[in-house]
Amino acid sequence: MEHNTTFPIKQNELNELREEASSYLKSVQWQQGIRAKNKENKEAENILLFLSKATNGNATEITSVSKTILKLKKQLLPESLAIPLQLNKTLLVIQEALALGIWLKDAYYDSSGLSILQERKSVLDTQQKREFEAKMQTATAFMLFGIAYAILYDLKNDTNDDLSVMKNKFAGIPELALTLPLKGISCMLFYYDRYLNHPEVIQSEQDVVDFTYVYFEAIIDEIIQRKGSLDFTETLEDRTYKKEKSDFVISGWETVFNDTIKSVEFNKIKFEQIVGNRDAKHFAKRLVQRMLAYDFTEKKNPFQELGGFMPVFMGYGIPGTGKSMLIAAIATQLKEYSDALDIPFLFHPMPDTLISTFQGGSAEKMVQWMKPLQDPTKLIFAPIDDAENNLQERTAQGVSAGVKEVIGVFLRYTEGAYAVNYGNSSIGLFTNLPEMLDKAVISRIQGRFKIDGARTIPDFLDQDYIWWNKLDEISPNFVNMKKPNYDWLSKQGLAKNLNEILQNSDRPTEQRVLEIYEEVEKKHTDNEHQFYAELYKNIQKKFPFFSSRDIRNIQKAVSMRLTDFDLPEQWLENPELFLQKDYQTKYTMLQDVMKQNMKGLSFSDIRRQEVIRYLDNMAIIADTDFNRKVANRVKELNIRIEAERRMK
Repeated sequence: MEHNTTFPIKQNELNELREEASSYLKSVQWQQGIRAKNKENKEAENILLFLSKATNGNATEITSVSKTILKLKKQLLPESLAIPLQLNKTLLVIQEALALGIWLKDAYYDSSGLSILQERKSVLDTQQKREFEAKMQTATAFMLFGIAYAILYDLKNDTNDDLSVMKNKFAGIPELALTLPLKGISCMLFYYDRYLNHPEVIQSEQDVVDFTYVYFEAIIDEIIQRKGSLDFTETLEDRTYKKEKSDFVISGWETVFNDTIKSVEFNKIKFEQIVGNRDAKHFAKRLVQRMLAYDFTEKKNPFQELGGFMPVFMGYGIPGTGKSMLIAAIATQLKEYSDALDIPFLFHPMPDTLISTFQGGSAEKMVQWMKPLQDPTKLIFAPIDDAENNLQERTAQGVSAGVKEVIGVFLRYTEGAYAVNYGNSSIGLFTNLPEMLDKAVISRIQGRFKIDGARTIPDFLDQDYIWWNKLDEISPNFVNMKKPNYDWLSKQGLAKNLNEILQNSDRPTEQRVLEIYEEVEKKHTDNEHQFYAELYKNIQKKFPFFSSRDIRNIQKAVSMRLTDFDLPEQWLENPELFLQKDYQTKYTMLQDVMKQNMKGLSFSDIRRQEVIRYLDNMAIIADTDFNRKVANRVKELNIRIEAERRMK
């Protein structure tokens, strides 16, 4: 479900709900259910017995969270005149979260039509009564979810780093009512208050904060487990709510805190340790420099305006050519620059365990992985190694529902209704089998390069040198072989621009593309703009999946060639000269370098080269899967023929 609209949660409207929120903290009434009272958990039996011991029979009990907090103040800090900071903040956070939850409930009432049903409650027919009850449950669940999520958001920086001790004390939630909003809040606060009164659970001021986090985290888990039974959820899942003058956002049932996502460890690798792969290393260098140009104050990147930034790119090649090394090298250089500049960096590879066997589970995991990429406060590199595993062509036989869910989320977050990219994050797809990727995923890729490993005599010499040089360091002169007339690693340096790498051809190499190209070329020798328009039209006839997005990707490739220049070395060595300048100054400086770079280029030539590169690449990828299947079938037939011959 796409979140296609964002609605503001206005502070003045929350202020009006604060009195109602406070009333719940002062007093709630709850009558425990029989199942909750009889609930057993041997490991935490004493705590559960304590939670229910004060209630006699079926009596309704009144509890007050605010009174309990004051009692804890006297108990934990008897010498303090004022309410201690942590206790006061916890109480305030819960009050504000209650107001926000009530606001979300009211918003759902209006958007789902529940308000109208409530007004006509006395005259509803049977079907309408069922709808009313179902919507009331959803409203209650979403309200409690919003309350708990807001509490976690506001307390996440105040808790201990390790909550395992508190989680071991916590015995779970005996029950959670979702029938009506008032019952939901009453039940939730009743058990929260019971826990606060347990001497084994709360022994310090910090325990109150830690327990509050653990408790409301459990509330979220409970609601997530039960959300599958809720109906009429469309109007809360298709919109995003953002709190005014805050970064707090709630989108359906999503629960991700970007600043709790930690960078994954990786092996440190330098670009010069990678043999060959000139195109791939050049692309990687450009990616690193462009990400460093990101402006944390303005939350945008001047290279986005200039057309030289790549939010999604792909590196592809046969196994063993250096894809994993390239991922590590990009991460290494970004980490080194980030440490030197004292800016946060997140290395955020896609996990191997993304595909879930549960319906909807893969989509939820994918959302949790994609969400941090929208965090504007750090540089983020998000590689997807062996991308064909999780982003496989959806129409292929045997593709799991989990893969389809993952692709759906990927498409929405990369160019969907709520795709956001500030120019600080980039997703890199790395694959041995680009032809197996879903066509829609491929169309999102704005930069692509081949990872082909060692290809020249110097490449093979250097690959051997990296290996035997380690032996020579251990025992000098052990490798007593004659040295060639070559300076080791001298050919593994980074290129200055793509012109040094590309073997530019004026004509396509893929036969079907070449035929279309030459046919159109005959008609339009004088009008190049007309030539490209008709070329695209005829390509689309032959390759129906070719779309406007492919044309935009070609245009992006041309723009990237125009920005294919190195940032001056002194800009990177001395951050004050460029990286720490304000956004407009950086943008102007890059424009000047771009103008100088364009003087030696021909737009017409670059456009032709990039069109040919893209169309050749597209046709080759489209054909590879078919050709591989044909080759496998030929192999099977040859095996069969040989088997029959041996049998005879």
